[in-house]
Amino acid sequence: MLLRILLLSLAGCAATAPGRGSRSYPPADPKAMENAAAAESPAVGRAAPDFSALDQNRRTASLSEYGGRYVVLYFYPKDDTPGCVCEATEFTDLLYRFHEFECDVVGVSPDTPESHKRFERKYGLQVRLLADPEHAIMRKYGAWVSGQIGDVHHGRVVRTTYILDPGGRIAWHWPEVIPSGHAARVSEKLSEIRATAQKEPSRRG
Repeated sequence: MLLRILLLSLAGCAATAPGRGSRSYPPADPKAMENAAAAESPAVGRAAPDFSALDQNRRTASLSEYGGRYVVLYFYPKDDTPGCVCEATEFTDLLYRFHEFECDVVGVSPDTPESHKRFERKYGLQVRLLADPEHAIMRKYGAWVSGQIGDVHHGRVVRTTYILDPGGRIAWHWPEVIPSGHAARVSEKLSEIRATAQKEPSRRG
């Protein structure tokens, strides 16, 4: 299951964001596949690791500044590559919906702030993009996989997404992601999480 998700992820978008042209791939059930991967994650309920990094405007971002709000924290391999364009443009297109949910969207990749700025300008992105060239944040969140074959060291970014709640805990985790339609699926899950959280106080009362 995870291998199939990874292959679809590496293939990029099944379709680019609405209005940006499209290209069809064989049909699949991305939601079911992502949920199957999410069911294997032990991260939900844990405290979200803190982080500090420069964004595309060379401003320092840290988890603490988002206190009291939800955060979608998504990790992607490289600016201006098909799957990463797909995710970033779809999150941008749906950003109004995340803001209605009092949620900020933050992307993280190994690229530099300058690369992020070019990426932002080229596609009119509105999400905040953090530079993690040393993979420090990615390691904390399990989004960097490294290994060694003989004397050769290698590593890769795992395309993965977290929803962090206003208290700084992990509310949901997709350990593998299919880019096309992912932003909409994250929005749907966030709506479910908020609805559940709003019911909990009345249950305790």
